[in-house]
Amino acid sequence: MKTLITGSSGFLGKIIKESLKNYSIYDLNRNSGNYRCSLEKEIPDFKERFDLIIHAAGKAHSVPKTELEKELFNEVNYIGTQNLLNALDKRGFPKYFIFISSVSVYGLDSGELINEEKSLLANDPYGLSKIKSEILVENWCEENNIICTILRLPLLVGKDAPGNLGAMVRSIKKGYYFNIGGGRAKKSMVLALDVAKIIPKVAEIGGVYNLTDGLHPNFNQLSEVIALSYNKKKPRNLPLFAAKIMGKIGDLLGSFSPINSSKVKKINSDLTFDDEKARKLLQWKPQSVIEFISEEAI
Repeated sequence: MKTLITGSSGFLGKIIKESLKNYSIYDLNRNSGNYRCSLEKEIPDFKERFDLIIHAAGKAHSVPKTELEKELFNEVNYIGTQNLLNALDKRGFPKYFIFISSVSVYGLDSGELINEEKSLLANDPYGLSKIKSEILVENWCEENNIICTILRLPLLVGKDAPGNLGAMVRSIKKGYYFNIGGGRAKKSMVLALDVAKIIPKVAEIGGVYNLTDGLHPNFNQLSEVIALSYNKKKPRNLPLFAAKIMGKIGDLLGSFSPINSSKVKKINSDLTFDDEKARKLLQWKPQSVIEFISEEAI
């Protein structure tokens, strides 16, 4: 199957590409691949007509501090998607389109087993850009009779993961990571490899899906297994009352502080998502994140 993967040099895109060994893969990245293109700035000129598009390119893993940085999420995630669709309009429509989205579209800092029917309430730059892109892709696919899949992903786990997990691993390896309030808050997460493995099946079925490992480990479980995999001591704990005091100080310092009351509350709240739809329709059977890390250091 002739397949275009945008963002194939990124963390998830690279794993997806490696898993689709029997596919004829074409890459679109900023600085490498068959098509070198900054999607937010230009419309690529495709020479082939593709059967499957996997749109994994996008901007994440940063907190915008200026209006310019906020707008960058819209440019990369929404305008970039728009330019990709414009290019496909010119070359010819694929049979299948998979958009890599995020559970951030729900706009929630806490909640348990949130399913795909939940309203999309995000009002932050990243979440809003993903909502707009989802709507754009769904409408375009419907207009052109293309089977559309949207994968709403939580924290992605794998070797050399970026973002918060990568920062957590580095902190544990250096010995200065600590949990807050016992690290009891549960968070949904999923192995990037499991996401990649479900691509062939979900592409032909379509739909909107949350994907998780179904077990939703807490910070204490996650940090302990990471520490064990690197032969490090069990991470220390910062009492919740102390974290709240630090948060209050951070509120006074404003943007100069890496922590505030809102972040403390978010870290200490359960946030899990329901993947029952994927389990029923896709026979989704992911591996436990904790089990994976215990077998292979990330």
